[in-house]
Amino acid sequence: MLNPLHLRTLIEVVSTGSFARAARRTGYTASAVSQQIAALERAVGASLFEREAHGIRPTGMAFTIADRARDAIAVLDSLERDIHDVVQGRSGRLRLGTFPTAGERLVPHAVAELTRLHPTADILLDEAEPDDLVPLVQKGDLDLALVFAYDLVPRVWPEELTVFPLVEETLALLVPAGHPALREDGVDLAALADERWVASRPGTAGSTSLSRVCAAHRFAPKVAFRSNDYDVVQGLVAAGAGVAIVPGLAYQAREGVVGVPLAHIPSHRRVSALYRTANHNPLLAAALDAFVLAGRGLQGRFVRADESIRSVPDPAAEQPEQHVEFG
Repeated sequence: MLNPLHLRTLIEVVSTGSFARAARRTGYTASAVSQQIAALERAVGASLFEREAHGIRPTGMAFTIADRARDAIAVLDSLERDIHDVVQGRSGRLRLGTFPTAGERLVPHAVAELTRLHPTADILLDEAEPDDLVPLVQKGDLDLALVFAYDLVPRVWPEELTVFPLVEETLALLVPAGHPALREDGVDLAALADERWVASRPGTAGSTSLSRVCAAHRFAPKVAFRSNDYDVVQGLVAAGAGVAIVPGLAYQAREGVVGVPLAHIPSHRRVSALYRTANHNPLLAAALDAFVLAGRGLQGRFVRADESIRSVPDPAAEQPEQHVEFG
């Protein structure tokens, strides 16, 4: 295999017509230049210069190799710059996974910040529920995934993944505007025991959380409608078809619906970023920074940025394993 260093030296020797002048340009001694050219001649199996008493004369082979080498060296230089940019996090590829409500509220702001700081980075998005995203992170198909866990539906994440908290959502009780259970201090959930409820599909964490919230008030919800689309859920509430409980990121004020924060029971959903502890993608730290900023930008009545975050860790630095259980 040809040595790029020797090819660079050949280009200078052909250009200057002298080992000594090429040495001054490259910073080597004339002897070192001569040795590099001799090594290149052994590699190609042919003489590249006619040695004369008062100088050297490039052969046709030398001119041909030098011309081709210029293109090859330009490609190598470009590759070196690209690798440097990737290592420094200025470019490269980041594969993100998100669940729908975070995809609508958190991801756009975070991605906008990432592309502002790293305009040449290639950012790929995949949307699914946490149970589908976690295996993709474990296999390395995703660099980072946004996931959630309800207080009343604890989860344990795989040990090889780092869990980075982002936001805490207060669950919102949704009732039609003008509902008789509305009071100045909120709504007594027990007063809704006989209402029709709108819930997510059976077996989902949201549906399980609803059952446990209602159980804490000594009743089982009478679920009349089910949908995993929170726009549909709020539309049904606005139409007077029932009441519902949704996470803070899913609630957006709309006509005909009143949202009331739940109180007096563990009633939160916590959103975190998961990534493999062994993943050293230079863009990971920038992504975490961007999601922290996005979370703070959403802070309000139903969404609170995690106040424990003081600084974003560099995933490329050595970190102890974290094993977090919500609840």
